[in-house]
Amino acid sequence: MKRSDSPVDLVRRALMLGAAAALAMPVATARSGPRELLVVGAHFARVYERANGEFSGMAVEIIRAIAGELGQPVYFELYPWARAQSMVAQGQADILVGPYKSPERLAAFAFSERPFYQDQMVFFSRSNAPFAWDGSYASLREKRIVIINGWAYGDEFNAAREQLTVSVTNSVESALTMLSHGRVDLFASNVRNTEPVIPLLALEGKVLPVGRTISLQRGFFAFPKRPEYDVMRGRFDRAFNAYVDSGELRKLGKRYNVQVP
Repeated sequence: MKRSDSPVDLVRRALMLGAAAALAMPVATARSGPRELLVVGAHFARVYERANGEFSGMAVEIIRAIAGELGQPVYFELYPWARAQSMVAQGQADILVGPYKSPERLAAFAFSERPFYQDQMVFFSRSNAPFAWDGSYASLREKRIVIINGWAYGDEFNAAREQLTVSVTNSVESALTMLSHGRVDLFASNVRNTEPVIPLLALEGKVLPVGRTISLQRGFFAFPKRPEYDVMRGRFDRAFNAYVDSGELRKLGKRYNVQVP
């Protein structure tokens, strides 16, 4: 150890050494080098975004910290959420950004050991038709609810869904438009993805969260559920755990105003 090494230097060096191997795929060889990893996801505000061709957000910084700056090639792409999930489930992409856990996804993906962010799922209503939800799903049976295709809302919501009037749309923008025009009574969403869209649609003060939480959902990285990914996923987990334990994830969450577990 050099005399100038500080504890922070040691943590960073340990992370770099672990992460250098973290994403090397089993098919890579010393001759060809590690192959480029395809990272996919949908637009998640402050977590995974693209503007003017450049990717940004918590997930992008985490993956770059683990891989990009260490010479491991990674490639980011943005797709509709259902397609991004399908690509990883079928092994057409290597890392899925941000899925919540659900029974269906646990059967399709191998999740990272630890989540990297968390969301509060709530109902939004029109301010001129306020609704004070008491947490009982029986009180929702006369309400028209819109949800986002492919999102997970928790076990209680799933269990009650057959008794509810639920429609599905593909974006927060379309759901807020349906709500504001009175085509539905409630929009089930998370605060992080919804708050930035409200001013874009000039809906400030016109739609509001009802207050009570539907569920607290945690977002993970996910990988194809295939044996050839086991070694890579294990190394990724060790590198990401070092990143979390160093305090960098908490700093990142504060900078992006995203809740971390």
